[in-house]
Amino acid sequence: MKEKHVVLGFYEAMRTNNFYAAAECFSEDFECHWPQSGELITGRLNFAELNTQYPAHGPWTFEITNIISEGNQVVTDVFVSDGVQKGRAITFHTVANGLITRQVEFWPDPFEAPAWRSQWVKIQV
Repeated sequence: MKEKHVVLGFYEAMRTNNFYAAAECFSEDFECHWPQSGELITGRLNFAELNTQYPAHGPWTFEITNIISEGNQVVTDVFVSDGVQKGRAITFHTVANGLITRQVEFWPDPFEAPAWRSQWVKIQV
């Protein structure tokens, strides 16, 4: 369960909006993959700089809605907002020696449900 606590500590640091402090939860060779855009963030400094420079409307909030941990793998489902922008990040964290070594992060955007499925589904708001 200690891997889960490492990831929870990372999100506690993220909530301070001090992304350099949050990056201290990473190993020196940390990598973050964003498969949807094909981007790779390498290293603590690049992570901290990218998040610090992100054009936000206000302080970021992070609400963990689900966390699952098994072995050295931790998966989180997190709602993120700066007061204007709202998003959801599903992140697969790999933890080793008390640090996060890798993240694979998906940012699913909502989309309009196709009308042809309406007889089998309910729309949730």
